[in-house]
Amino acid sequence: MKASTKRFTLQGPVGEIELAVDEPHGLLRGVAVISHPHPLFGGTMDNKVVQTLARAFVQCGWRAVRFNFRGVGASAGVHDNGQGELQDLLAVVQDQAPEGALALAGFSFGAFVTSHGIEQLRQQRQLDKLVLVGTATTRFAVAPLAPELHERTLVVHGEIDDTVPLADVMNWARPQKLPVTVIPGVEHFFHGQLTLLRSLVARHLMSELPSL
Repeated sequence: MKASTKRFTLQGPVGEIELAVDEPHGLLRGVAVISHPHPLFGGTMDNKVVQTLARAFVQCGWRAVRFNFRGVGASAGVHDNGQGELQDLLAVVQDQAPEGALALAGFSFGAFVTSHGIEQLRQQRQLDKLVLVGTATTRFAVAPLAPELHERTLVVHGEIDDTVPLADVMNWARPQKLPVTVIPGVEHFFHGQLTLLRSLVARHLMSELPSL
């Protein structure tokens, strides 16, 4: 993302996991772990939406941790349809944010994986901020979010997303009464609207944390 980005690997469930970490200036609010889109369709931790999420977190005082799922870049292993990728996410959280304030974010397939990470981690620790963008509800069983996490969650989707139709995201969100922020005239990869996406995420991150 920038010259100061630290890139390294850690030991994951099936071998090394490649990471990219960006530090904020000043007081550290916590650690954000960000998941990327589908590996079989070119998704990596350097995807522009993923980098935009990282910038928003860094801007708001969070350490932004991006990582490549298994089989992507320098990460060992092969694609595992979300199950192994969830284990990769949990391994990164355990290594990079074993305690303290934690945020989780994901884009597309990464939002699907993140939803299951949220489902598992919320029973173990507090989750401070959650961001799901272009959530891949069309092809994957995205986990519902517990009602007590809704105030801590931002769900963003493009109105004319032709990869994950808005109607599918609304069908997932509606039974939960989970709000969805819709950006008019925007497709899946937020072309031309990444600055707006960053602003929306930053506004969410800077909002007062509700107490559970």
